[in-house]
Amino acid sequence: MIKKDENLILITNDLRNKEKDLKLKEEEQNRKDIDLKVREEEQKNLELKEKRRRDRTLKLIKEEEEKQKHLENIKIKEWEEKFDIEQKEIEHKENLREQRLRQKELEKLRAFEEKDNILKDNLSSGLQKFDIDKTTEN
Repeated sequence: MIKKDENLILITNDLRNKEKDLKLKEEEQNRKDIDLKVREEEQKNLELKEKRRRDRTLKLIKEEEEKQKHLENIKIKEWEEKFDIEQKEIEHKENLREQRLRQKELEKLRAFEEKDNILKDNLSSGLQKFDIDKTTEN
């Protein structure tokens, strides 16, 4: 019986030790699980921060591209307006030149007509002065 008691005590002690080991292992596993969860959470946070940073960077890049496009459009419109104004000035100058040429032609025609009229008047008056005396014979 004593041996049996001693054996039971040994078995009980062994069981206690095993339970303690199990508890220690369980606690260690729990700590590892908690640590793993914490690391996973930290990793998620880092990934989220990185994603936000990339998104901000992309947003800034897109805004810059939009700004560039807008500036290019403004420059193109300004150039088109300047070109249109220059074309209108060229057309206006061309029209003025054509009007001056027409005016000069009209002045030349008037001058020519006046000279022609003066010659006709002189010729008519010369013929009238050139009255032949009807009584005299040639």
